[in-house]
Amino acid sequence: MIHHSPITRRKSRRIYVGDVPIGDGAPIAVQSMTNTLTDDVAATVAQIERIVAAGADIVRVSVPTMDAAEAFKKIREQVTTPLVADIHFDYRIALKVAEYGVDCLRINPGNIGHEDRIRAVVDAAKDKNIPIRIGVNAGSLEKDIQEKYGEPTGAALVESAMRHVDILDRFDFQNFKVSVKASDVFLAVDAYRLLAKQIEQPLHLGITEAGGMRAGAVKSAIGLGMLLNEGIGDTIRVSLAADPVEEIKVGFDILKSLRIRSRGINFIACPSCSRQEFDVISTVNALEQRLEDITTALDVSIIGCVVNGPGEALVAQIGLAGAKNKSGFYMDGQRQKLRIDNHSIVDDLEAQIRDYVARKEKEEPIKVTNI
Repeated sequence: MIHHSPITRRKSRRIYVGDVPIGDGAPIAVQSMTNTLTDDVAATVAQIERIVAAGADIVRVSVPTMDAAEAFKKIREQVTTPLVADIHFDYRIALKVAEYGVDCLRINPGNIGHEDRIRAVVDAAKDKNIPIRIGVNAGSLEKDIQEKYGEPTGAALVESAMRHVDILDRFDFQNFKVSVKASDVFLAVDAYRLLAKQIEQPLHLGITEAGGMRAGAVKSAIGLGMLLNEGIGDTIRVSLAADPVEEIKVGFDILKSLRIRSRGINFIACPSCSRQEFDVISTVNALEQRLEDITTALDVSIIGCVVNGPGEALVAQIGLAGAKNKSGFYMDGQRQKLRIDNHSIVDDLEAQIRDYVARKEKEEPIKVTNI
């Protein structure tokens, strides 16, 4: 049974990145960033398509040079997903990608030089209704702020962010979101909590440079989970030294665990013990791989014995309770006459789940498929 989240979201302004609404109660957007060379248009487009297939709402692309800006033009022509251009220092690149149809500019106004350059970028963003993301990182704070605080602190990150916010305020530009990322969980959480009280714009969450697949996923889940549980955050990016597709999967797993947003199958599975009547671990791993293409939200319970199996199955859309030779099968909390042969569990469960999803999407009555 899929429950609604008890979390009350922080109130924020609504902005749009392309056609994706951000803030003011909109679904929390999940995004990632390409790690191909942007100049390699084919490789970058292919990676964007894989990231989007995994469920990404928004994709960020680094645009470090004018050559990369020209490549971005070609990428934009081939991709419909909202794209954020990551730009540092060179305002001319921002003007180019604005001309080429970017959906959001990740650029810190204070880092692009004279006021006339900042005005040029803001005017282009106003003219084309392009939001800006102010992105502060604990590893690249301004020298005077580093000297003032001695080390990165939440207050230091927020002071840096507010410098950029104040510049946009001066130009009467409110169409922006802000991130204050750090690789340390407590530092990032502290910064976001402070910032959430100071501005009304949406916040983009991330634990930057979180690490490899396992440690980075854990660190991100803890840091983002703490903030999301407090209602803070409107978009998220899980930063992993891994395939960007994995960032999207972990991002949705975090949102799913907090009942904020569901996509795909939520497997409820026991860690297994000597009571198991079939190999739970290999069954779950095989089904996760086979059913990655399913985007419909669904709870599937796979328990290896009758101790917890029936109870978990009662609150899932599809459930399996391990028994000798043939295991008990449940659908929408009801025990079915059908029993699943333990030797063909993966094939049979996959067939039942796919049939259930197909009927659910067509809103037909759900019936057990004979195997």
